[in-house]
This record gives sequence, C-alpha cells and structure tokens, in this order.
Amino acid sequence: MVWNDYRLVQGFGDHLDERLGETSVRDILISTMLKIRPKKGWVQYLRLNRAQKEYSLRATKRNIVLKARQVGITTYIAARFFLQTITHPGTMTVQVAHSDESAEVIFRMVHRFWENLPNKRVHRGVLLKSRSNVRQIVFPKLDSEYRIETADQNAGRGMTIHNLHCSEVSHWPRGSEEVLASLQAAVVPEGEIVLESTPNGASGLFYEEWQKADEAGYTKHFFPWWYEKTYKQVVKDTIYPLTDEEKDLVARHSLTEEQIAWRRTRWKDMRAQAAQEYAEDELSCFLASGECVFDIEAIEKALAHAGRPTETQENGRNLIWLPPSGGGQKQYIIGVDTAGGGTDGDYSCAEVIDRTSGLQCVEVHGHFPPYELARRLVALGRMYNNALIAVERNNHGYGVLAHLKDLNYENLYEKGGQEGWLTSAVSRPAMIENLAAMLMTEPELFHSTGLLQELKTFVRHPDGHAEASEGAHDDRVMAMAIAQAVRKEDAGKVRKKLS
Repeated sequence: MVWNDYRLVQGFGDHLDERLGETSVRDILISTMLKIRPKKGWVQYLRLNRAQKEYSLRATKRNIVLKARQVGITTYIAARFFLQTITHPGTMTVQVAHSDESAEVIFRMVHRFWENLPNKRVHRGVLLKSRSNVRQIVFPKLDSEYRIETADQNAGRGMTIHNLHCSEVSHWPRGSEEVLASLQAAVVPEGEIVLESTPNGASGLFYEEWQKADEAGYTKHFFPWWYEKTYKQVVKDTIYPLTDEEKDLVARHSLTEEQIAWRRTRWKDMRAQAAQEYAEDELSCFLASGECVFDIEAIEKALAHAGRPTETQENGRNLIWLPPSGGGQKQYIIGVDTAGGGTDGDYSCAEVIDRTSGLQCVEVHGHFPPYELARRLVALGRMYNNALIAVERNNHGYGVLAHLKDLNYENLYEKGGQEGWLTSAVSRPAMIENLAAMLMTEPELFHSTGLLQELKTFVRHPDGHAEASEGAHDDRVMAMAIAQAVRKEDAGKVRKKLS
C-alpha cells in the first residue's frame, strides 16, 4: 500500500469506523500496519486482545476506562489515535502521561508505529515527518501533529486538540483538576477524549471523574485482570478446595484453575494492593487502599434515594432538603465539625437533623473563619427553632464556641460542665459505629451526595484507626456523626431551657 497520495490518506480517514463483519476498517488497519514490541519476543503486528476489541465495539467520543494493569488499553488508544492522525489532515493528537518515564514509553511506541509502517516510501511521501523530538511528531504535508506530554500546568496549553488521551489519571499530581479541565476544554466538539487509569484509592481526580461519568456523558469501560490472557500460572497439583470468593469468581466469570492459581500467588505477594492493581470489580478496586468503615451497599441505597435539595444557596455551600416545621415546637440538632477557614485546608461543616427521626435537613459546607462559621450557625439555629448546636470543641472549635456565646446563642450542647462536643479516643469510635449502624438500618435518612461520597472514602487502616483515605475529606462525616451521637444521648436531656 503506497500512501503517497494525499487523497488516498484522507479517503481512509472517512471510513475508519465502517465495519467489515465483526471488525472495523480501523482495527483491520491497526492489525496489518502497526507494530508493537510485546512483553516477550520481537516486534510484531498488533493483534487485538479481548479488552481492546471490547473497547473498540463500545467506544464513543467521550470515554473513561477503569482497568487492571497491562491489559493493553494505552497501546490500543495510541494505535487508534495514530491512525486518526495520519488519515485526517490537520489533526492534533495529545496523549498525557502521569510521569516523564511513562511519557517516554508512549512516545517510543508511537514512533515505532511510524518507523515500521509496511511501505517505507511513505516516510518520504505524505507521512514525511519534520520533527520527532521532545515527544513530538509533526507531519508537515498533512499539517498533523502527535504530542506526548506529562500532566503539569503546561499540558495542552494554547492547543486545539482533536484526540485527547489522559493516561493513569489516578496517579496525576495532586491539584491536577485545573489541568484536566483545561485539556478537556481544548478538545473540539467532534473530537475524541479518553480518560484512563488503574484505580488508586476511593478518592482523587480519577475516582471523582468515574463517579460522575454518566452525568457528564462519558461511556464507562471496565476491564478486569482476567482480560489479560498471560495472567495464569501452571498448576502442578490441584488448587481445590476453592474459597467462597474463588468459587464466586469461577461461577461468574468462568475462570480456570490456572487463573485462580495466578490470583492466589498475586494476592499472597501483594496482599491488599493486589485488589487495586488487578481490579476485579468497579467498586472494591477503588477501596483497596483501606477497608471502608461504612457498608457500601447501604451507601448505594442511600445514593439511589438521595433527593435534590429543595433550595441551594451560595453556590452550593448551603443545601436545604427540609425546611423547619412544627410551628416552632419541633426540635433539631446541629452537629458541627470545624476547621481554620483557610482555602487550602479542611472544610467546616454543619449538619442539621430532626431530633426525633434523625433525618438530614440541611448541610452547610465551606471554608469559613471561626467568626463567620459562628454567625452562620446562629442564623441556622434560630431558623430551626433554636436548634441545639453541638460544636466539636477540639482545636478550632473553642474559637467558634466563644463567638457563639458573644453572639448570645444559648442553646449549646454541653457535657460534664463544658460546652461543645469532645471527640476523643473513646467517643470517636462510638460515634462512627453509631452512624454506620444508622446507615445500615435507615439509609433513607441521608440526602447529601457529598456526605455519602465521603462515607465511601472513610476507611479503616491496618492499625485499626479510621479516617478519610489519602486526599479525601471527612468533615461531613464527622459533623453528621456528632449530630447523631448527640441525638442518641437524648438531646432532650441536654437541651437548655430557654428564657
């Protein structure tokens, strides 16, 4: 095939998505034109594996891929985008890696595609390249360009992008939200976007993108470890008896003895990390960095029933589901988790619940200095029938309590002669267990999706300590746990008589 003719190149580009039987023109060209260096052996043509074929069948213009290690998705996306770049004149393709090392590996792979094209005359013809340095390949006769970059503030700056692949997003540097948003905004409306990663804990940029994918119009793709055919191990003796977990995997996914043997070895060597690196389902792989304290099924039930706020104030900082009722007689509790108020630190949160039922009514969440938080709490407390306010008195809580007294708010929780809730080594486990039990039995009490997502990332570490996983927050969790713990004590007994 001689691709010296500009019109011939453009003609192929117009037919890439057409299907010939069970495959597409694009995939036929990939398998007959593009070469890779496999894990073992010499350079050879790219033969699509199970994950690559399934991605090809379901791919849309907006895709997000959650995968186990080394199932071939980065290779396939590179091949897919390389073909689109050389068959669509005027194309800008950008792949963004999480590290310089990974960027270099991807660049060498793409350059190998070009270097090993079947007919070398194309290198002097329409696919002549003028530059292939700094991870950049330019085809001047096509006015097309292929770039490999790393996830920093300069990625994609000033570009108009037609094909964008963001690789290993869960391992991008902290604070990369603006980088990703800028890259996505640079893609033309008819362009193609792929966000791809192995999981890295139930928090962070990729986790959030995966959670909101349906709402954002992204097609989800999930590829577990058994999609890679080399993940198997020779069985010398029988592997039976199987554990209940292994029986379930065999029954649902028809795994072989060799695959189960390989899994046993990996899980023995890598322990909890194996479930993250070699994903088996869309949920547990995210939680592999720690055991979730709260029941995931109960959280999902709560999310399914979580209603939209009846009122949203201050760009989402105040969410109201239920207004005050009872003609001033119904009692409410406000649990408060405090922070310093700086924009780079933790958030402050107040959760208003119905004292009788425990139903979530209001959530206030943001970076508030102590006085500003106290002022908001007074307004909220008075609105909700002089609600009992329980402020965590640890750290910044003392300042908030002092401001509440200066503002003449009288109905403050106290215990042992001290105002405010003390979160201690004794009270913390009890309040978390109480909240977990409530979630299990009455998931419909909780409306805030922010709270429910925080519950997912609240994990128990090997030393037994429970807290938000790295990069996540737990201010909503703690505020709600305080409110429900005060309710359990019987707020009526600690409620002051107001003059």
